[in-house]
Amino acid sequence: MRGVMSVREGLALAEENGLDLVEISPQADPPVCKVLDYGKYRFEMQKKAAEARKKQKTVEIKEVKLRPGIDDHDFNIKMKNALGFLTNGDKVKITLRFRGREMAHQDIAQALLKRVREKLEETGKVVSEPSFEGRQIVMVLAPK
Repeated sequence: MRGVMSVREGLALAEENGLDLVEISPQADPPVCKVLDYGKYRFEMQKKAAEARKKQKTVEIKEVKLRPGIDDHDFNIKMKNALGFLTNGDKVKITLRFRGREMAHQDIAQALLKRVREKLEETGKVVSEPSFEGRQIVMVLAPK
């Protein structure tokens, strides 16, 4: 802590010690500078950034595909998988595909999506409500 000094004095002090004058906080009034080894400072900053990248978890979107005429056992297996994805912290995209004349029976599809929502309400919450995308309905759930 040398207090407020001119840039020339700071550079002279740094050169005298064989170090660099590094500006730490340019927005401050007056700007804050340190006398240190710049190469070592950069290395430490890179290490901190790498450590922060290692600790952050990326949220993936897992997809579970259903059909309107799905059997109970198949439905339960799909919901077990979706539950596992949600407990791991991933988002789950429920895709309900239609083929041929199944488009005429959208009431069955809505009932199936309601069943999915009820089955997964303890561990997940609906991020995007069911919406049509071509010949399929898509709903996204995220972990609570």
